[in-house]
Amino acid sequence: MDLLETALDVSFVMVMLGVAFAFIRLILGPSLPDRVVALDMMTVLIVSFCGLYAILSGDTAFVDVAIVLALIGFLATVALARFVERRSTRLTPRTKAETPKAEGEIDG
Repeated sequence: MDLLETALDVSFVMVMLGVAFAFIRLILGPSLPDRVVALDMMTVLIVSFCGLYAILSGDTAFVDVAIVLALIGFLATVALARFVERRSTRLTPRTKAETPKAEGEIDG
């Protein structure tokens, strides 16, 4: 067994352990931002799995799959981050200075 095969085997085990731990964090939470980060971590680990498999099999099609998955994962993370941000601003109470005034209303 040469060094590359050993390194690939160790890498596959580490990536699968990372996916398992990220899945546990995704299930347990405790908050929505924790779950978003866990989902993003799982996406990155699955992209790395595709890259490792492309090296192992010698098939370059898996590199294309990894690139597409990385782009989709990035867009999903941005969308979920915007959702979390809007949700947190919607849930926080506004102070009197932040509330918009109706037209013609005077300070008092």
